[in-house]
Amino acid sequence: MSAVVLTSGCTGEKAAGDPDGSASGKPTAAQRSGGAEDPAPAPAPTVEADPAKVPRTGEAARKLIREVIAGPELFSAEARRDSPYEGDPATWSVLDDSCVWRREPLPDGVLATLTRHFVHPAAKSKGPVRMTVTVTVHPSTAGAAWEQAAMLEEALSCTEQTLSEGRKLSGLFSNASVWGEAGNNYAEDSLFEMGSCSSPTDGGPYPYQYQQATFGPLVVSMSACASKGWDARGLLQEVNGPVPRMLLRAEAKIGRPVEGTGSKADPAAHAVPGTTGGREGR
Repeated sequence: MSAVVLTSGCTGEKAAGDPDGSASGKPTAAQRSGGAEDPAPAPAPTVEADPAKVPRTGEAARKLIREVIAGPELFSAEARRDSPYEGDPATWSVLDDSCVWRREPLPDGVLATLTRHFVHPAAKSKGPVRMTVTVTVHPSTAGAAWEQAAMLEEALSCTEQTLSEGRKLSGLFSNASVWGEAGNNYAEDSLFEMGSCSSPTDGGPYPYQYQQATFGPLVVSMSACASKGWDARGLLQEVNGPVPRMLLRAEAKIGRPVEGTGSKADPAAHAVPGTTGGREGR
């Protein structure tokens, strides 16, 4: 998926100097005809999770995660492993009533989870970008849907959040879309979040972005906290690849063609209500 899809689908930004969003300044087809312009229909999904292939045990879920989760290769060429590289797979992050994230043992509604940490080193006039990815496997698609719904609610109830080591998130705004809505033609359910981040070491506030999506019982997510010299658009271009690429890996491993399409996943192309994980993967 390209940065254009994310920008138009999630941030709703328009071209500079053009109140109608037309970079050329010429009238659109809708303006010429005096009516609304019919949007092009979104392509139908061609791959779905195959119940016969989804993990049923913690061991199988951990194996799948290792096959799906991003390494530095899914970011830019400059991305490196951060230290520590991997989080504790026996725990996940939970947001408490004080809007503080803390680690807790995995609940019964989660088969396995893993978080990895990366850094885009400082260069020239720009400071480092700290990034994380998380993949979580639930026993069912419903469990993944609960996690997605709860994450959307968290930005509404806690617009200011505290992570580990005194890092803070502020001004959080989330937008969710199912397949075919708001430019989402890559995930069954996609969530995009923007805001600001700050830390005792890097200062701030700086642009912050979080993306989360589902495929069957899997939830994949990516977070990025920028530093000096970065704006929101530049950060988006830096980190827009991992989530759709992890989804493609998941489709290749546990997907099947949607009945009537005859398509297959192509990696080269393209529960427990009230608790969520992966935010330390923020």
